[in-house]
Amino acid sequence: MVPHLVTALNGPIKELEQRILESLPAIERWFRLEWMEHTPPFYSSVDVRNAGFKLVPVDTNLFPGGFNNINPDLLPLSVQAAMAAIEKICPEAKNLLLIPENHTRNSFYLQHLQTLVRIFTQAGLNVRLGSLDESLTATATLALPDGGSLALEPLVRKRGRLGLKDFDPCTILLNNDLSAGIPAVLEGLHEQYLLPPLHAGWTMRRKSRHFQAYEEVAKKFAKLLGMDPWLINPLTVGVQGLDFAEGQGLEALKDQVDQVLTKTRRKYKEYGIQEKPFAIVKPDAGTYGMGIMTVRDAKELEELNRRCKNKMSVIKDGQPVHEVIVQEGVVTHERVNEAVAEPVVCMMDRYVVGGFYRVHADRAADENLNAPGASYVPLAFAQSTQLPRPGETPGASAPNRFYMYGVIARLGMLAASYELEATDPEAEVYA
Repeated sequence: MVPHLVTALNGPIKELEQRILESLPAIERWFRLEWMEHTPPFYSSVDVRNAGFKLVPVDTNLFPGGFNNINPDLLPLSVQAAMAAIEKICPEAKNLLLIPENHTRNSFYLQHLQTLVRIFTQAGLNVRLGSLDESLTATATLALPDGGSLALEPLVRKRGRLGLKDFDPCTILLNNDLSAGIPAVLEGLHEQYLLPPLHAGWTMRRKSRHFQAYEEVAKKFAKLLGMDPWLINPLTVGVQGLDFAEGQGLEALKDQVDQVLTKTRRKYKEYGIQEKPFAIVKPDAGTYGMGIMTVRDAKELEELNRRCKNKMSVIKDGQPVHEVIVQEGVVTHERVNEAVAEPVVCMMDRYVVGGFYRVHADRAADENLNAPGASYVPLAFAQSTQLPRPGETPGASAPNRFYMYGVIARLGMLAASYELEATDPEAEVYA
């Protein structure tokens, strides 16, 4: 199923699709050269927004969920990508310890974990689950919707190694984004591979830094294709020193929102786009679609009610919000059965392994869709993303659309790679 675009696919995005398809060999070569210089994150997912005139990533997740929403026919792609990733890091790997989020009772998340276990088992690893929850002292059995179950075990730390009872892994895969901080049990594990590294967690990671890296990537890519980087890059600025509850720092936030809206208005005028600009304010760290606000006029920030201030003050694991990003809002003009939709592309190592649509019937085209009530539809990647059809009319071909999504998602993944290199506390510094 290909969701339909509400607007006709014309103007800048049509040219963008045409240019991407015409430049396919150059694009793939460019990615290949970039991956010779930079290490891709072990796995990731990127939320993409398609406005019909602009196609951008709006979030890059380095502890992805949602692998259960990938088309089952594409599982072999994930297994091959997992094999390639493991081979590169630890060819002799035998045991993999998977550490999930602490809120493991969500049935969708459990199905995601079940899919990851299946992928890595088929890639030739013994996979077991260990919990960071210190209150877990004995193995817990987690029931799955299909009647199966997963065993969640307490972690065992012995000097420089982390494992489970009678299970010594050479690789530890985190599927916990460390929003609540870095637990001591994960520190100083120099004898094992920890993926992703600790500085990829939200304790240290910042979206403002990610989108700075993305801007650099977008400019390079746009130069390669001879196009305006704005077509693939959402304007993003960071704002610090905020306290929503006390109303502190709101003046600086208002100024940045105003600037982003002004710049967006200018670009809309340049391209003859008839949309009303808006900005998205979201926490600089953290995920789960919490603490996100759509602003259409900077004056709205003067009249924030208490409920809105409370919503913006605290996010996942009760973390207070003092830093946000202001991002140019990008509408999504895609629909699945008349409900607003946005694609999420899943990757492992440097490969696109599938994706899904996040669909929300109660949200508007200019709102965050990662909210309660969202549903998920596997992307129609049955005709592979890697096999676009250059001869077809722009906008008419599903493989072409998904190839474009894959390109944009890989740009987001490359930006994450730049970002992790820049923030690596153990990076070698060459004078």
